[in-house]
Formats: sequence, structure tokens, C-alpha cells
Amino acid sequence: MYIFKNIITLEEGKRSGKPCIRGMRITVEDILRWLASGMTTEDILEDFPELTREDILVALEFSALLQRRTFFDVAA
Repeated sequence: MYIFKNIITLEEGKRSGKPCIRGMRITVEDILRWLASGMTTEDILEDFPELTREDILVALEFSALLQRRTFFDVAA
């Protein structure tokens, strides 16, 4: 099931239901952790050629939107 920009998917049973990239087993969390560890977008694309630059940007946008929602939900 696509939930965000036809890139982020949620599937029961796949990676414990975490948001994934286009039905693959690569999660939004994986991308965030790779970036946090110092990998560049180019490094990720080289290591995972099935990903696109758009996949990475949408994962970041999706995470930012969740963070914003979480912040305002807690602040309310």
C-alpha cells in the first residue's frame, strides 16, 4: 500500500510494517541511518543501485513530515 508520493509503502509483515521504499525491503529508517553515519547520497546510490535520488529525498521529506506532526501533537 502506497502512503506517500507513490514511493513510501507500508506492507503488513514486511520489515515489521515499517515504511519502505517502493515495496523493497529498504526502510526509510535505513536511509536515515546511512545518512546519519556519514554516507552521502552518492554512496547510498552506489551501494544500492535499486534506489534513486528521488527515493532518498522522499524518505527525508516523509521523515520531516512525521517529525513535524509528532512535535505538534506533543506540544498541543
